[in-house]
Amino acid sequence: MARVKGAMMTRKRRKKILGLASGYWGAKSKHYKMANQAMMKSLTYAYVGRKRKKRDFRQLWITRISAAVKPLGMNYSRFMHGLKVANIDINRKMLSEMAINDSAAFAALVEKAKSAVSQ
Repeated sequence: MARVKGAMMTRKRRKKILGLASGYWGAKSKHYKMANQAMMKSLTYAYVGRKRKKRDFRQLWITRISAAVKPLGMNYSRFMHGLKVANIDINRKMLSEMAINDSAAFAALVEKAKSAVSQ
């Protein structure tokens, strides 16, 4: 069997890691072993962050909706329940945008939710 030398693939793999770690401070951007450790940790943080971002945005939308509904005489949970009873399917992102940019339409939704809950 012929001998296989792995220098090319090893160099390619190391160059990829060092390229990803190019902006890191000190030895983390120069030494392969430290760069590899830093990259593994940073990729883990990035993965977790992508999941976290969804949670954070949902929390922001809920806070905005709650703040917009309060002066109109409802709280968030009764408003969302009223929308569900009235068969109005609008996601929280769009409700949040309506509360900021189109307050008249949002107020109309609040009135529909109020009437649906009171029945």
